[in-house]
Amino acid sequence: MANHFTPEELSEELGIPREEIIRVCVQESIPIYHGKIDKSLFQAQLAASGGSTGRSEAA
Repeated sequence: MANHFTPEELSEELGIPREEIIRVCVQESIPIYHGKIDKSLFQAQLAASGGSTGRSEAA
């Protein structure tokens, strides 16, 4: 079972906009290697940061 996804695929899997996926990767230093992101690393980092996609920061 594949664990590395493009931002578009990860967006569909998790229901998060593609731009947010990329923003979280840059902000949390999650590597995008050959255009693909490790899904389990992304989810673990997202959970560790409280699952926030940054929208509450604007409030």
